[in-house]
Amino acid sequence: MIERIHIRPASQDDLDTIVMFNAAMALETEHRQLDLATLRQGALALLQSPGYGFYIVAALPGDKGYKPVGQLMITYEWSDWRNGAFWWIQSVYVEPPQRGLGVFRAMHDHILVRARADPRVCGIRLYVERENRRAQTVYQRVGLAPSVYTVFEQDFVLGHEIIQE
Repeated sequence: MIERIHIRPASQDDLDTIVMFNAAMALETEHRQLDLATLRQGALALLQSPGYGFYIVAALPGDKGYKPVGQLMITYEWSDWRNGAFWWIQSVYVEPPQRGLGVFRAMHDHILVRARADPRVCGIRLYVERENRRAQTVYQRVGLAPSVYTVFEQDFVLGHEIIQE
């Protein structure tokens, strides 16, 4: 594990990195090439609207200060059963050379501390692509467990259904 992982909230200055990381993650995990203009607008909308959620960035010391090597996004889901919000971990990405060094664990630990300190948060959830066994192993190592729920979706982009193959 790397001792000097710096976790911080993302800002609009991180927009290019977030777009690059999200595009790389989608290509790697789902073999999808995302529309970069739409991705940029979506990431910017979240950065400008705290009610949607937030990003955090993991950075390591480098020649010119701290260099981002990972990210994750939190969005919110209200639970009427618990009268609280679940924080959904999404858009997780760690640069390939930094994987296995504790970057995700550091981000997860950071989120866990923040979530537990907020009385409005009732839990943390994430979804993972069914075939992404490596990520599932990492998530279980930090204490996340498979849910009893299966996620179903109807995906729309600008009012048009996306046909999943």
